[in-house]
Amino acid sequence: MSHRNARLTVHGRRLLVQRVQAGRPVAHVAAEMGISRVTAHKWVRRWREEGEPGLHDRPSRPHSTPHRTPAGTEARICELRQTR
Repeated sequence: MSHRNARLTVHGRRLLVQRVQAGRPVAHVAAEMGISRVTAHKWVRRWREEGEPGLHDRPSRPHSTPHRTPAGTEARICELRQTR
């Protein structure tokens, strides 16, 4: 699900790709849809690399957290918060 301020939903991104596939310049389609050329190129590139799944939203959560607090320390902190 797109966030509430997103210019394009999955359907809008599909429309963008279809217009570019029809031979229209990316910059013109981007201007019509109210997005930047960079954003338009990003969605077209993702579609070319991944197909339809590339047009869907991705989580913004990081893949890893290398400096995460150790599990034992985290458990101790939670325990202390509950007792105090």
